[in-house]
Amino acid sequence: MEPTAHPRKTSLPGVGARYDLQTDAGHHLSVVAHQDGRRIVSFHDPEDDDACKDAAPLEPNEATALARLLAPDPVAHLHQHNLELDLVTEHIPVTAKSPYSGRTLGDTQVRSRTGASIVAVLRRTSAEPSPTPDFRFATGDVLVVVGTREGVDAVAELIAGG
Repeated sequence: MEPTAHPRKTSLPGVGARYDLQTDAGHHLSVVAHQDGRRIVSFHDPEDDDACKDAAPLEPNEATALARLLAPDPVAHLHQHNLELDLVTEHIPVTAKSPYSGRTLGDTQVRSRTGASIVAVLRRTSAEPSPTPDFRFATGDVLVVVGTREGVDAVAELIAGG
């Protein structure tokens, strides 16, 4: 388990707040967060809190850019492994010619037959997210289907009656 850093906050009335962090390596880092969005990053002498070694004022957009660099990306590991999800989403209409118009989602056995999923059904001015197996399709419904290209194509063919 990684050690947890504990920044200290000091209110600066009329200015904002100062956040101090003592690193594991013994460095003293401060950030003064002004009420107008500006930030000043500074390094202090660990022996003398008032002795500032260096400071860098940052405009709000610069502080945001720095924060993005410092904050870990929670999904970075997905990009590092070149993970390709290869999923598509399509809207498939239920027409009057469909053998499943008037029948239930369970009757289609879509998931086991194609590997794709019907994640929602759009009906006139409403939507049915995550329809259950007893959900009954009607002519004019639009199925929101997610899966591989092959799986979604197979659902379209199945619903069309092909």
